[in-house]
Amino acid sequence: MERVSQTQTPPPQPTPTPTLQYRLDGREDAPVLVIGPSLGTTLHMWDRQIPELTRQWRVVRFDLPGHGGAPARPFVSVAELGDRLLATLDELGVQRFGYVGCSIGGAVGLDLALRAPHRVASLALVAASPRFGSADEFRQRGVIVRTNGLEPIARTAPEQWFTPGFAAAQPAIVEWAVQMVRTTDPGCYIGACEALAVFDVREALGRIGVPALVLVGSDDQVTGPAEARTLVAGIADARLAVVPGASHLAPVEQPAAVTDLLTHHFAGIVHDTQSALLAPPMPPVSAPVVPVAEIAPAGAEAEPAGAAPPDPYDTGLKLRREILGDAHVDQVLRDEFATDLQGLVTRYAWGEVWSRDGLDRRTRSCVTLAALITGGHLDALADHTRAALRNGLTPDEIGEVVLQTSVYCGLPAAESALRVVGRVIKEETTPQA
Repeated sequence: MERVSQTQTPPPQPTPTPTLQYRLDGREDAPVLVIGPSLGTTLHMWDRQIPELTRQWRVVRFDLPGHGGAPARPFVSVAELGDRLLATLDELGVQRFGYVGCSIGGAVGLDLALRAPHRVASLALVAASPRFGSADEFRQRGVIVRTNGLEPIARTAPEQWFTPGFAAAQPAIVEWAVQMVRTTDPGCYIGACEALAVFDVREALGRIGVPALVLVGSDDQVTGPAEARTLVAGIADARLAVVPGASHLAPVEQPAAVTDLLTHHFAGIVHDTQSALLAPPMPPVSAPVVPVAEIAPAGAEAEPAGAAPPDPYDTGLKLRREILGDAHVDQVLRDEFATDLQGLVTRYAWGEVWSRDGLDRRTRSCVTLAALITGGHLDALADHTRAALRNGLTPDEIGEVVLQTSVYCGLPAAESALRVVGRVIKEETTPQA
């Protein structure tokens, strides 16, 4: 009898974590300081700090995905960005480091201090917050960029990042800032907005055990002194530094003051933990890279035995807020007469149906819009048009849904729907003056 050989299929190999575009400055034998940028900027926002910092540190600066010519690989959470940074540092052989980050770069520092405290020796959080604005605000920004591109964001960047006096006196820097935004990949910018929409470590600040400098511009209207004080109140070993005459990009606007604060903050750990922070020289390209530590993805912890499944109401409420926005959900939940009905909607429509994996959110939005048009439910249609934009549908795609329903549901229904849809799209996609 002929024997048939059976070939075993090798187990699938894990997909390697993408790395980040970076730049190295300073001596190879110096302790390592990692520096992260803000949303819409590049690693060059820290150029004026580098000459002084490299006197003591080996500085690793990184770009966000799609920023500064970096590969456009969008990320969906701050934790994912933190994992990519750790993978980059693993390739460089960096085990332990000081960390400085501005805005979303500060969010990465908070995330690493919570999930990989053995890697972070000390933090400096610039223009940072444990919760950046509201989820509605960032999802709305994503809708604007998806519809209009980054030009509206680029035009308003100077007033968000600099004080009026600085912007008037430094037109070349203002133009540099605008060009940074214009050259950013829109998809990566939208992904960063989505990541900031769900970032919230307010309840976890007490678990941060490393010393932290919380640095903020006195005139920062984006993440100002109030947010800075929240960080200082929540982190056990934190101190506040308010930089006069600076807005959101304080390292650009007041470089000397920021550099001095950073130098003094990190001076102690240069001497106290220098041996732990020393980075070995970068291995040759041909040499295999052995990760220093395995970082588990967020939420990877095993559930305790016998743990109860999540309540569909809690799941539904979270998803309902993500898709329809806090303002809408808060409004409908305030109606005490409709408490039971809204509980039913939250539990079953959102917790049982919308949360299923069988269809993605874009497809569910298409189905929902068509069903609402068919039933003539124009008030709900307005709410779900906003939701569809946040779920990634473009105005043109929503127009196609209306056109499709006109064939199967009737022209009068589609015409009524188009008036509602057109009004909402105009409201949601028109950039603020």
